[in-house]
Amino acid sequence: MDLSHILQDLQQCKAPEEGHSPAEPDTLLCRPVAEVLLHVQEKLKAPGLTTDQSGEILHIVEQLFRLGDRHWLFSECCSNQSTDLTREYVDFVSSLTLYAALPLCDNDSGTLPESSFEAIPARACVVSLVVLALVQRLGNGGEVVSSHCQATSWVFLTGPLAPLLCVFALTHMQDQAWTSEASRTAASNLLDSVVQAGDWETTSQLLFGKNNTERQPGILGSILEILQSDLKRDSWKRNQATKHVFAWIVMQVGRPWLTDYLEKVFPPSLLMSDDYCTDNQVLGVRCLNHIVLNVPAADLCQYNRAQVLYHALFNHLYTSEPQLIEVVLPCLIDLLPVLEKDPACTGLPRKPNRYDEVLRLTLTHMETEHKLALRSVYAKFLEHFIEKMGIVIVRHLKRLERVIIGYLEISDGPEEQTRLAILDALEKTLLIAWPRMECRLSALVQSLLRLVCDLSTESIPPAVREELVTKATHCLLLLDHCTQGKLKMLLKDVDSSCTSTYVLRCIETVTMAQR
Repeated sequence: MDLSHILQDLQQCKAPEEGHSPAEPDTLLCRPVAEVLLHVQEKLKAPGLTTDQSGEILHIVEQLFRLGDRHWLFSECCSNQSTDLTREYVDFVSSLTLYAALPLCDNDSGTLPESSFEAIPARACVVSLVVLALVQRLGNGGEVVSSHCQATSWVFLTGPLAPLLCVFALTHMQDQAWTSEASRTAASNLLDSVVQAGDWETTSQLLFGKNNTERQPGILGSILEILQSDLKRDSWKRNQATKHVFAWIVMQVGRPWLTDYLEKVFPPSLLMSDDYCTDNQVLGVRCLNHIVLNVPAADLCQYNRAQVLYHALFNHLYTSEPQLIEVVLPCLIDLLPVLEKDPACTGLPRKPNRYDEVLRLTLTHMETEHKLALRSVYAKFLEHFIEKMGIVIVRHLKRLERVIIGYLEISDGPEEQTRLAILDALEKTLLIAWPRMECRLSALVQSLLRLVCDLSTESIPPAVREELVTKATHCLLLLDHCTQGKLKMLLKDVDSSCTSTYVLRCIETVTMAQR
């Protein structure tokens, strides 16, 4: 099908009742491409247009971009003279992305039923094919063209057009209620084509620029500018895709580039983390944790950003949602070195600080928590916190002992993740605070031997049982070292006829070990 037939079909797509007769193809060929693009936009906005009719129009536009003359499509001369093609194509692509845009949510929940997105995947597929054809022609597609055309294409792609296409592709790439496998594949192909057409090698180069040169700048700043209007306090919930696109972009930005955009990424991340919806809180905290890890401490402390973030995260510790605690605790562990000196190097006397404040509250919640899922999350990060605090963990040994003993008593399922994590925390405590362990020898030994005894009767996978016994035995060995061999003397008095094989093997390992 040649261009004349494509344009003729485009004219004939008008509904018969509109009373318009098709224009002559040759007449349209003499018109600027801007008029044709505007004509398509008007057709897509026509009232009563069905999905099939709009799909037919967009299919014809796709063929127009694939088969049309590049000089007519992209050169600002001849029929396109005195036409701002950059603005025309930006308006056209914006119109196409709006056609496949998500419906806006007007309620405070920020979520719509899945039935609201039924038509979105099909529309996204069609629009992706159209803009994919456009991008491939802008990238020359292997054609031999004049240098003037090449320069024009380059401006189109690296200027205002690439950010729009990138945001559209990211909206429909993710596994969400408004996407299907077909739409995700089409969007992914579109993003790959944008990267290839711009002579970039990776998505990171697309965002940051190639070799950090002005000749090939990145589009990260332009993307964030597009998203800013939808990330304000009163608008960020209206479009469900915006927060996911923003989070994806933030996660791609590392050192040193993230510092340059801190003022644009920090407030929206903090805003999402402060929401009442757990999913939004988790998304926001993940962004904040990425920011903490990739922005220098001096920039985080500027304008009291780190202080504000600390108070926001600390308040989240009062939640009972496991998925939120699972992202808040590592974020706090990464943030505390920004606000406080290393506890091992603070001088004497070592004054209590935010490390103690966070651990004190965490241990309080651990001691009273009965939900297995939440207990598992707390136990998972306890070892990391003990390692960060170093010797000052001795301030919390009394409460920490109660938590360790309590958590070793209760099984949390076949994988025993909680018990394994608590044994790791106990091992770390013994290695760090060994001078204070002798007075706690009796309670810890009883707890560890009771654990080994319980494991002999509990129905758990053999590999997990063996791992638990090994870790418990290692903790007993460390306790023996901490107490100068006193544990060996105590274990020799155990009646071998009143205990299980696992306990006997554990005792034998400890008593036979050489100091």
